[in-house]
Amino acid sequence: MKVTLFATCLVDMFQADVGKAVVEVLERLGCEIDFPDSQICCGQPSYNSGYVEETKNAMKKMITTFEHAEYVVSPSGSCAYMFKEYPHVFKGDPVWEPKAKALADRTYEFTEFIVDVLGVEDVGAKLEGKATFHTSCHMTRLLGVKQAPMKLLSHVNGLEFTELPGKERCCGFGGTFSVKMGDISEQMVDEKVCNVEETDANILVGADAGCLMNIGGRIDRKGKSIKVMHIAEVLNSK
Repeated sequence: MKVTLFATCLVDMFQADVGKAVVEVLERLGCEIDFPDSQICCGQPSYNSGYVEETKNAMKKMITTFEHAEYVVSPSGSCAYMFKEYPHVFKGDPVWEPKAKALADRTYEFTEFIVDVLGVEDVGAKLEGKATFHTSCHMTRLLGVKQAPMKLLSHVNGLEFTELPGKERCCGFGGTFSVKMGDISEQMVDEKVCNVEETDANILVGADAGCLMNIGGRIDRKGKSIKVMHIAEVLNSK
């Protein structure tokens, strides 16, 4: 099965190890990975800030970049969902709407692809520790991926899992929200860190780089001994 990796900006620039883990896990599961160098930002920051028309050129670039793909897989529920927005943006456009819909239909979040497309729930991972999982807003509420990460984590040998209190609440990142509303965002992420501490977990797992950067940064500034890991890194553990 041929998979084209949509790495996302944050993974590409700040969390390269996450991208590497995604590739290694998928290759072990029999996938052939393609990485088009021409991929850029999916346009989500400017789109969510209301600059719809200004974002269309970036969207068209991404549609063209992934036009050849059989499956597009992303280690971010938020960015994967952005591709699902493209058909709405280009609705009524005789050229770009069908192309946008085709891209949206073949795009999957990483864990969603493993469980729902490959039909795998146990990737043979092993990691000792007590973990909790942060459910990011876009991935669960908009993309609708809720069970796939839990199924995969339940099969990680040696990993004790405990549910995160207040898991339905936002961590305060929200892309540009954390920049525009910094004081409010800080209070939200402080609450999230407190929730993580309540579990006594020594590992916080997530599936969205933005959330992990936000929560992980706050954990680090508070001097907490909690390791933050993307689920791809957990599934790549041996």
